[in-house]
Order: sequence, then structure tokens, then C-alpha cells
Amino acid sequence: MLATAHPAVLLYDGDCGLCAASVQFVLRHEPLARRDRLCFAPLQGTFGAEVRAAHPELAGVDSVVWVEPAARRVLVRSTAALAVARHLGGIWGVLGLLGGLVPRPLRDALYDLIARHRLRLVAPACLLPRPDERARFLD
Repeated sequence: MLATAHPAVLLYDGDCGLCAASVQFVLRHEPLARRDRLCFAPLQGTFGAEVRAAHPELAGVDSVVWVEPAARRVLVRSTAALAVARHLGGIWGVLGLLGGLVPRPLRDALYDLIARHRLRLVAPACLLPRPDERARFLD
């Protein structure tokens, strides 16, 4: 896997407006003290391709992916979304912990319902990070 100074990487669909909006949400809401713990990369980029090559179980996965390179751990779908919520901390972290109490099949069913309609929910958008955020994007 590509080396990164960040303990976690959030892979997102670079062609999806909802995904771009979600990354912008994370950038707006994460605590300053945690910004050095997470970076971002599109699934379609070099890092995303390398993660998929290292994890054959991700073949065909069209989901947000939480990657912890040092641990060689990947989380997908609702489990990845809950990891993002816990990363944000505060009320989002509490919701992430509470969401973990819901059985994964139910969480994933809701995640899949939203994912199936995501291209209709939010128009495609180009994710343009601010200059101070740009270093956190791998591709």
C-alpha cells in the first residue's frame, strides 16, 4: 500500500456529488486536533487502485472505504461511515458509537438504499479543497 503519514485514509467516489459533499462535511466538522489523522483519496485514483489491488475483497465495491494503512485494515459501507463519525468526535462520535449498536445488515441496507440513489440526490460536483486542505488529498 502507498505510504502515508496519516493513520487513516477515506476513499470516496470522485464522480459522486454526495461523496464530494460528504468529504466537505468532514473537512468542516473535524476538530483541529484530529486533522493530521485523516487524509482523502478518490476510489478512481492511484491510492484507491493500490488499496483495491491489496484487498481483493474490495473488487466491485462502490462505497466509501476507511483505510488504516499501517494496520492493513479496510472498512466499507456503513462501518466506514461510522468510523468517519467517530473520527469527527463530539455529537458525531456519539452517533457513530450508537450506530454501531444497530446490526450491520440493517445499517448496510440503509447505506445501500442511499448509495443506489446518490447520483439523483446530489448533482455531480467537483471537489475543490482549499489550499490549506490540499496536502491531505493523495491523488
